[in-house]
Amino acid sequence: MSETPPLPPSRSGCVTALMVMFGVILLLPGICALIFAFDQTQSSHFDTRFTPILALALLVAFAGVMLIRAARKRP
Repeated sequence: MSETPPLPPSRSGCVTALMVMFGVILLLPGICALIFAFDQTQSSHFDTRFTPILALALLVAFAGVMLIRAARKRP
């Protein structure tokens, strides 16, 4: 007779809410980076000194998206 594996413990609603809120906060630098990059492409001179900062801000925003995605996933 095979035994069924135990169910993983469920995550509390408070932890899920904190994950979503922190994920939304992490999205803010990415939104600012997109606005700044769009503004730079509209001007005649693109300043490449800010490219690493923009890339870092977009990576932070990606981490926010992944955190929100993890919070929505049921264990």
